[in-house]
Amino acid sequence: MKILISADMEGATGVTWPHDVLPGHAQWERCRSMFTSDVQAAVLGFFDGGADEVLINEAHWTMRNLFLERLDPRAQMLTGRHKSLSMVEGVQHGDVDGIAFLGYHAGAGMPGVLAHTYLANSLTGVWLDGVRASEGLLNAHVVAEYGVPVVLVTGDDVACEDSKAYAPEAERVAVKDHVSRYAAVCRTPERTAADIRTAARDATSLAVRHEPVQAGPHTVDLEFDAAHLAAAVTVVPGVALTGDLRASYTSETMYEAIRTFKAVTTVAQNAVEETYG
Repeated sequence: MKILISADMEGATGVTWPHDVLPGHAQWERCRSMFTSDVQAAVLGFFDGGADEVLINEAHWTMRNLFLERLDPRAQMLTGRHKSLSMVEGVQHGDVDGIAFLGYHAGAGMPGVLAHTYLANSLTGVWLDGVRASEGLLNAHVVAEYGVPVVLVTGDDVACEDSKAYAPEAERVAVKDHVSRYAAVCRTPERTAADIRTAARDATSLAVRHEPVQAGPHTVDLEFDAAHLAAAVTVVPGVALTGDLRASYTSETMYEAIRTFKAVTTVAQNAVEETYG
């Protein structure tokens, strides 16, 4: 049995504001330890439950945040950027039985600690086939095309509630309770590590591959906070303006949809100017 962990940071233990997750800041250095503690707890739990392999895919920002040297030696970690499937890289090889979304968060336009979808700001909403989409929802649809179930989700309480729509059978651990975009009631690392390890152990029984889900075509709608960003992303083939602040595209598969989404967000990010956005 092989488990893939997609490890994001905004939903990690103790994280509540931008400097906690932006590389180079003192608070990021501090929070890396709590992020690593969450991941290590999941690794131990999956091995407790009978997993043979655990691969961790770093999924936050530069994708170089976790302390490899603090992880169980049985685990392996995929670190660094520019991966074909980004946050769920590794799921496409046919040998993954279940995936965990660790440190996940709510989507753009939703309440939740550091809520966003791929871009920290600029995007005020993303919809997949008419449903407002978090990164969890988008990634769950991607992994479904490879027959891989989402077995565990951790993050704030809003992210855990969001996950019930795309992974109803998964185990869930809320490591903090949302108060505002930049505030939460946080559990201690000792407590969250214990909770995550137990949930991961129990989640191992859910790691059973199913028939790949081919539910395309998929339509992705995007809403930006500035008109020039919506216009800028139409440089990506297939993306069209649908309003002053909105753009849309349709893809035959989620594999194509998420890769187009990466291209769209990269263009938008590079069209943001200082102060005026």
